[in-house]
Amino acid sequence: MSELVIKNLHVNVEDKEILKGLDLTINSGERHALMGPNGNGKSTLLAAIMGNPKYTITEGSILLDGEDVLAMEVDQRSKAGLFLGMQYPCEISGVTNSDFLRSAINARQEKPIGLFKFIKQMDKAIQKLEMKPDLAHRFLNDGFSGGEKKRNEIVQMMMLKPKFAMLDEIDSGLDVDALRIVSDAINECQEETQMGLLIVSHYARFYEYLKPTHAHILVDGKIVVSGDASLVAKVDQEGYEWIEKEYQVSFAKEEKKQPISLGSCAVKKGA
Repeated sequence: MSELVIKNLHVNVEDKEILKGLDLTINSGERHALMGPNGNGKSTLLAAIMGNPKYTITEGSILLDGEDVLAMEVDQRSKAGLFLGMQYPCEISGVTNSDFLRSAINARQEKPIGLFKFIKQMDKAIQKLEMKPDLAHRFLNDGFSGGEKKRNEIVQMMMLKPKFAMLDEIDSGLDVDALRIVSDAINECQEETQMGLLIVSHYARFYEYLKPTHAHILVDGKIVVSGDASLVAKVDQEGYEWIEKEYQVSFAKEEKKQPISLGSCAVKKGA
């Protein structure tokens, strides 16, 4: 059993505070839906956990099985068992998917994965996501459609088998069939590995496929409402206006979202 614990997290972006004391605990095998209006901190939370250098943590802690995540570089966080399925996956020309994934797997274990075992696992993931057979030999996301990039994120998740996977609107840009294929792959991977999931999405259908065990609504940098899957259905039917009235909170105004790329780890102010 693994545990990801976030306490009193405050995060700034360009001197503007986005997260304002967020608390969240995720355990192995759980599926947490993270909802809320755009611009209120959902992607910020995921990026800060993974270590995006644009996000400065000014207060609070993130612990993975008791280990201080904020003291880790991005690659160390990945090796420790964190995975981010990005909303805007990067294109890397000159690096094939197979070379990228085999290197990533080997970085996580003392003995390199055998070639036959690697090919077998990658072929299985490619078939599960119903992608083209030549995926292994294509450059990472180079020339991919939006839907192919999202499926490729799930291929990586299936191969790396993280303790915790964070999916940032991984369903955006997917048609109905692709949404089902991606959902089935996520469900199968979690059943096999018992990883914890933190899922950001605006679509009830995606959550219907994934069947979250927990649901949270994030407003203006804090989780203001938590519950079970019934909370997803209520938001789908009623929107978010009832939260402002019932909990006396105001939504942060949405700013233009920029594609996110990962660099060195987010730093804790004064560290």
